[in-house]
Amino acid sequence: MGGVSALLESVPTVQVWSYGSEDGSGLIRVLLDSAHTEAASDLLVGRYGSAEGFRLTLLAVEATIPAVEQPSKAEQGEGATGADDASREAESGSESATAPVPRISREERYSDVAEACAVNRVYVAMVILSTLVAAVGRIRGDVAVNIGAMVIAPLLGPNIGLALAVSLGDPALGRQSLRAILVGVGIVAVLSVLLGAMVTVDPAAPELAARTGPEVSDVAVAMAAGAAGTLAFTSGVPAVVVGVMVAVALLPPLVAAGLLLGAGQWSAASGALVLVLTNVTCVNLAAMAAFYWQEVRPRTYWEADRAKKALRRAAVGWAVLLALLIGLLLSGRIGGALVSI
Repeated sequence: MGGVSALLESVPTVQVWSYGSEDGSGLIRVLLDSAHTEAASDLLVGRYGSAEGFRLTLLAVEATIPAVEQPSKAEQGEGATGADDASREAESGSESATAPVPRISREERYSDVAEACAVNRVYVAMVILSTLVAAVGRIRGDVAVNIGAMVIAPLLGPNIGLALAVSLGDPALGRQSLRAILVGVGIVAVLSVLLGAMVTVDPAAPELAARTGPEVSDVAVAMAAGAAGTLAFTSGVPAVVVGVMVAVALLPPLVAAGLLLGAGQWSAASGALVLVLTNVTCVNLAAMAAFYWQEVRPRTYWEADRAKKALRRAAVGWAVLLALLIGLLLSGRIGGALVSI
């Protein structure tokens, strides 16, 4: 108990409890603000992580009685600086004088994102259902149906997961996220092409034409969607509404491209495909930028070095691709001219 309390002196804790047993093992519970969870977990894992039987469990607390008193601005600033210093020392041995950006801990965020990237029956079913609903909405031009498709589309998690994998230098999470993206995109593409071959598709329909003429303004929408989705995950805010925003950027153009390809409208479909690629690029770039702004780093310095290199390579790659796509949009070689052919 005393060792843990001393170890966490630099972290603003609310209360610490200790429970012992006859076999020498024990249970220690620490109540603290979520903004300081990562600093505390880094210190605990750094000290006791190699000990036999050690396990750190993070539990969300909705409320306490009596209520936790909020510190004053002066106390909050001092505590935040101490927590940030502790976290940085545990990660890279460096000192920091700036307060951390409020967010949930690395472990909580990783668990949420990894769960959202799991390719299982539910994920496949949601992709199929959202594709069917979106296709009907595109063909009928029904805005309410289109919104319904966005609500059930599970496209937020895998894209945020890919950006988080780069930020943490985690190849396993990267492969899992990429697999979920490819499976989702593949299902949407195949299903929408089949539907386009079976039903009458009018490329001049507003809901389709809007996705076949991409503009530079679409870049801003996709960037905002990626940043908002990342902030939703890292702040612990329910990501349903933000997931709708990301789905708006990814699912409609992909479904539109599939329907048009199935109907033999190759030129119109090319514009929608360019929009899909542009949106995926923007979402991932914005997500990586948001993680960087929130100082999302691995715990150890060697992992941090690997993550830094991976983030640099990924950022350059996505940025070059985005520049090429923007140049293509500005050139006028896609969009309305293609739709009119």
